[in-house]
Amino acid sequence: MSALPLDPDDEPPVRVDTPDELASVAIVQVGLVTTEQARAAGVTDRRISTLVRRGRWRRVTRGVLDARIGPLHEVPWNARRRRAAWAGLLAYGPEAVAVGTSALALLRVAGLPTTITSEVALPGASDRRSRDGLRLRQFDDGMTTIEVAGRLVADPRWALAQAVPELSRRRALAVLDCSLHRKLLRPSELLVAHELARGRRGVARTHLLWELADARAGSPLESFGRLDCVDAGIPPDVLQLPLDDSPYPERGDLGWYLGDDRWLVAEIDGEEVHSAPVAVYADRARQNRMVSTGRFIVLRFTNQDLDGVISQTVLRTLRRLRRRGGTE
Repeated sequence: MSALPLDPDDEPPVRVDTPDELASVAIVQVGLVTTEQARAAGVTDRRISTLVRRGRWRRVTRGVLDARIGPLHEVPWNARRRRAAWAGLLAYGPEAVAVGTSALALLRVAGLPTTITSEVALPGASDRRSRDGLRLRQFDDGMTTIEVAGRLVADPRWALAQAVPELSRRRALAVLDCSLHRKLLRPSELLVAHELARGRRGVARTHLLWELADARAGSPLESFGRLDCVDAGIPPDVLQLPLDDSPYPERGDLGWYLGDDRWLVAEIDGEEVHSAPVAVYADRARQNRMVSTGRFIVLRFTNQDLDGVISQTVLRTLRRLRRRGGTE
């Protein structure tokens, strides 16, 4: 497959303490540089040692240095996951291929765990081993790759086949949904990925998730909440329910049909976005517009409501409304 262009990122760029010649490389690599890259930019080995000794640069593993300014906890989680992926690629050289969750992180797939282990594979026989928290995986026979920022990454089909069996069920569904939503692969290619995953340890508990994957899911929280409802036996009738008849309608996250053109809608709000004052006002105005039509009954949830709260609340509400013929 061809190279995949980098998407614009909403995250602020990582701050780095490097010469100008090295800064652009370090920023793409989330603050990481190799000793070879530093030398090419005119940083001598003696200078590298001094920077490390003074705490301005930090050694990640043999041949890889962290030139960020500031503590790691100031780096957004998405960037931290990409940093983990870069650590493996830089440590194992230009032939290394980012695989599994590392590949998904570099492909900007949402829904991954908060922290991931760097995972790379090397083609052909290799006597190198995992080290310093970097996982060297076996190279899958027939694996195809793409390029991201000039480095090799397992293509989305292979990356999903490698990662999904090892993820929790809700995160597995989230990365499948996001991969379709971002059009990293087509539904037919998702079927190929599922076939590539068969026989891997842990895949048996994920078979339903491959079938549930849906490009309409707008966020990992929506995927988490949907799976909660599926497991409770109340799958939503519609994802991203249109709330009006305009060409570009507002949409509700999950919808259950009550009859007579009436719907129960579950809105699942991410804390980072929807806790901002402007977003709170917009959400309130939006909900008022929905309820005022008389067609929608709205339940609102946050990331604090994922462990059964959503499904049980929806189930109780559906039972009550259906007993009353869809009215309150």
